[in-house]
Amino acid sequence: MIAADCHLHSSYSGDSDTPMEDMILTGIRQGLSTLCFTEHNDFDYPEYPDLPKDYFLLDTDSYLCELTALKEKYAGKIRLLFGVELGLQPEALQANALYTGSHAFDFIIGSTHVCRRKDPYYPGFFDGVDKNAAMGEYFEAILENILEFSDFDVCGHLDYPLRYAPEQDRGYAYSFHRDILDELLRLLSEKGKGLELNTGGIKKGMGDFHPCMNALKRYRELGGEIITLGSDSHDAGNIAAHFDRAAEVLKSCGFRYYCVFEKRIPEFHPL
Repeated sequence: MIAADCHLHSSYSGDSDTPMEDMILTGIRQGLSTLCFTEHNDFDYPEYPDLPKDYFLLDTDSYLCELTALKEKYAGKIRLLFGVELGLQPEALQANALYTGSHAFDFIIGSTHVCRRKDPYYPGFFDGVDKNAAMGEYFEAILENILEFSDFDVCGHLDYPLRYAPEQDRGYAYSFHRDILDELLRLLSEKGKGLELNTGGIKKGMGDFHPCMNALKRYRELGGEIITLGSDSHDAGNIAAHFDRAAEVLKSCGFRYYCVFEKRIPEFHPL
């Protein structure tokens, strides 16, 4: 059993209104041993008309204050970890470096939400562009980000735009982007960085996880061993969703362990 959900957003993230304590109580009821909150922090996020300015800037001190109080309240019932999902992009290099060096996080997910100064979540990312060409541009953006910035633990939701693409992951294959994905996954392995298996796309209607099974298998073939599991849940109802299936997928890809980070150090737990 996978007993740790390491990608969660509470009301401290701009796109969630769920109280942190509600998510903790759900985790306890599910028998989980660990929850790691990974609230959004995206410096220099593009402006969209319907979003307040600084929508994805985290009030880190307030977040940590409440998390610390809840860790004490639920000590002995569940382990709570202090994480962040950090938005990677060239415009944020200096800000990200200062930020990660100023806080004692347990876990940092390095996620690329922005490509061509657009977030695929919003309409327009795929307009006038072939889906697979757009995905290639997105992978190029990830590669650029991880070449320039290394202060993260795992690469988040590797093929994230597929959630919002026409027909989602239908008609998409690892082989369409093998060269750049091999380079990207090899770089993660060489840097000792992990890969996240993110189950959040299933809720959106995808047929596969982030990343797809062939990407997971290739990361393992290239020497990668660090895998974390995250539901990417923004509410209490999807915590640890599809983790049983995720465990079977990981085993079929050659993994024997999943990881939980505490104080930025990976713990390996059997699948």
